[in-house]
Amino acid sequence: MFKRIIKRDGKIVKFDPEKITDAISKAGLVTEEFKYDRAKVLAEKVLKRAEEEITERTPHVEQIQDIVEDVLMESSFKKTAKEYIQYRQERSRRREAKSELMNAYMTISHADAAMDSDIKRSNANVDGDSAMGKMLQFGAEGSKVFAKTLLLRPDIAAAHDNGDIHIHDLDFYATGTLTCCQSDPFVLFENGGFNTGHGHLRTPNSIGSYGALAAILLQANQNEQHGGQSIPNFDYAMAPGVNKSFRKALKRNLDKYNKFAGKKISLEVKDTYEYGDDKKLIKDKWPKEVVEASNDDVNRETLQAMEGFIHNLNTMHSRAGAQVPFTSINFGTDTTPAGRLVSKYLLEATENGLGKGETPIFPISIFKVKSGVNYEPDDPNYDLFKRSMEVSAKRLFPNFCFIDAPYNLKYYKKGDYRTEIATMGCRTRVFASIFPESDGIVTGRGNCSFTTVNLVRIGIKHGICLGERKEADWEGFYKELDEKMDLVKDELLERFEFQANQHVRNFPFLMGQGNWFGSEKLGPNDTLRDVIKHGTLSIGFIGLAETLVAMTGKHHGEDEDSRELGLDIITHMREKCDEYSKKYHLNFSLLATPAEGIAGRFTKIDKKEYGVIPGVTDREFYTNSFHVPVYYPISAFEKIDIEAPYHNLCNAGHITYIELDGDPSQNIAAFESVIRKMHDAGIGYGSVNHPVDRDPVCGFSGIIKGERCPHCGRLEGDVNFERLG
Repeated sequence: MFKRIIKRDGKIVKFDPEKITDAISKAGLVTEEFKYDRAKVLAEKVLKRAEEEITERTPHVEQIQDIVEDVLMESSFKKTAKEYIQYRQERSRRREAKSELMNAYMTISHADAAMDSDIKRSNANVDGDSAMGKMLQFGAEGSKVFAKTLLLRPDIAAAHDNGDIHIHDLDFYATGTLTCCQSDPFVLFENGGFNTGHGHLRTPNSIGSYGALAAILLQANQNEQHGGQSIPNFDYAMAPGVNKSFRKALKRNLDKYNKFAGKKISLEVKDTYEYGDDKKLIKDKWPKEVVEASNDDVNRETLQAMEGFIHNLNTMHSRAGAQVPFTSINFGTDTTPAGRLVSKYLLEATENGLGKGETPIFPISIFKVKSGVNYEPDDPNYDLFKRSMEVSAKRLFPNFCFIDAPYNLKYYKKGDYRTEIATMGCRTRVFASIFPESDGIVTGRGNCSFTTVNLVRIGIKHGICLGERKEADWEGFYKELDEKMDLVKDELLERFEFQANQHVRNFPFLMGQGNWFGSEKLGPNDTLRDVIKHGTLSIGFIGLAETLVAMTGKHHGEDEDSRELGLDIITHMREKCDEYSKKYHLNFSLLATPAEGIAGRFTKIDKKEYGVIPGVTDREFYTNSFHVPVYYPISAFEKIDIEAPYHNLCNAGHITYIELDGDPSQNIAAFESVIRKMHDAGIGYGSVNHPVDRDPVCGFSGIIKGERCPHCGRLEGDVNFERLG
């Protein structure tokens, strides 16, 4: 009999035969097939076979366990054999998870975020080299292991690990947080203010306070969610602040006028006066000088408020001080003088940039385009539309959201900002709903969670790219696609159940302050099911272009047949999401997943499994969602025509990027032709990218003409400008 045994960690310990009996006995008790006496008999068979088959004097524990499996499988106790095998596999999975976690921790501790580590670069908003950034990442990696080991179904966890799917924000799974929210400042500002959890902020009374509290609102909400934060009605929401500041300015300037002019004009400042009421004020016998001075004051205050808002969002921190809030704002459709002033100076502040002329990263600003409001020369906000393109041509922002796209326009109600489509971050869209009360409403709603299918891998397995078949196996492709979508659907439902059983008290700002749709009706101890049902559960996809190359040899940018096949695939996915919505009475939706991070992860795994496949795995990233590959030469208008139909299909979010060479600020007409083409083609959300240079000495980012920095005046010399064109 063996005297010693080698454990998995390499340690050699005394061999104890009783442990074999105990392990078999525990499995038998679970299945209720036998008790200790029978386990002892089976253990004796294991020992006898071990002596016969193991030649080493000191066996490894895995050798003994292999024999236990064989003895149980050969016996009549098949349930116990299965239970023992599953238990052994689960123990092995947990050990591997622990080992992976320790390796991740070592990476966080020692790797440089800029050079060495995908882990440390996984969130662009987190400084992976700072002390608090590292602390966040330690927690994130540990939370992922906890979720995969104890919360997720083993097959779902395995599918995530092997790259069949990607569960976004897995590190937040165990917290029960939701992804994002389209916050309406009216809800929080006009009803007595709000409480951040550290003190109550009363209703703001000036445009400066409105801008400051809007930034605080986004920061407070970011601390309770794992995704982005959006204000869908920024100009509408800030306009009351302009009017309040204007009324204050009227009173202040009237007092000055009386003092310095020796007058004793006693006019009551009425609440009905608003910015832009010049004719009414003059008619009511207000001195013209007072009105003009008040207008000047409010213009100055509004510009300062917008500059402060942008500076705050690029400097204030959330989540333990290591991350700036991921924010976006939508604007451009409020036609009142106050709302127009907000849009005007938001654009000016964006163009001015930060303290050293840097292009602001946040907020992602989105100009809402609507015929009859700002799209045609006779529209009241047409000047703002023109100005938005000038600023975007210089600063990359704003992007453009198109209310007139048919799938957006059907919800639009003139004068009701809640029905104007808005976008969060780089593409997230929450608009339609199976619940009538929230259908076509953007405010107070967001995405609950989303998970992406590795569409490219399915294409590799069933296409012609491996040379295993001459024609694509479309039946097999759709069969496996359905299986993966069903798996993701199960994961989203499980996550939704976990989120639905959280309480309002767990989210004191998002839910406790009534920021989420319907949450104002709940008490601190109520669960969230009745309100988060108004959010979305999204199934994403990545790399349609590589999928088509894998299946047919050509992507949708270079072949008409592939173009039709691509639409067939995404139509099928959308129809499956619609089926899930009807069956489970929840808002399942289809997301055009961005390429950041996840696309590189999928590519790395697939390249290791299938090798380098031209046009499929031969680059570092799979192509963004349904996009025509950026490396493929194609005109802007043709790219728009190809991608536009996918916007209607991807109801959880979509975007089309157009790349322009050179300095588009020198040819605004060409820039405008691209935006108008997007509008007319039915694009829902679009962006125009172009080169942005940077001076690494002073930090200026923008177009640098010649050899002199326009911000600091430095001549290019020892330190060269970063020319991105």
